[in-house]
Amino acid sequence: MDLAQLEAIYSTQLSIPMYQIGLLLLISTLALLFGRIKVALINNYLFALYWGYILNRAVLVGDNLENVSYFTALYFGFGIIIAIFAVVGFMTHSD
Repeated sequence: MDLAQLEAIYSTQLSIPMYQIGLLLLISTLALLFGRIKVALINNYLFALYWGYILNRAVLVGDNLENVSYFTALYFGFGIIIAIFAVVGFMTHSD
């Protein structure tokens, strides 16, 4: 990475609504209090994926979807696949 790329990363500002942060905190706290660690993990992962790629889409790709690069679409697709695998893996029990 060169200095220009690092500057772009450091100067990016993302906005996350406070009610969503509170909702994440509430859901994660309840899941952990009831001993559902896997639910808390997948919840945090999905919130981070949502905040990065759906809520702040304009920061990443601009106003239209034609600006989506192949890498960004592939990265988001892998994120969704990982979430699906995690949910399936968390639901299976190995005795």
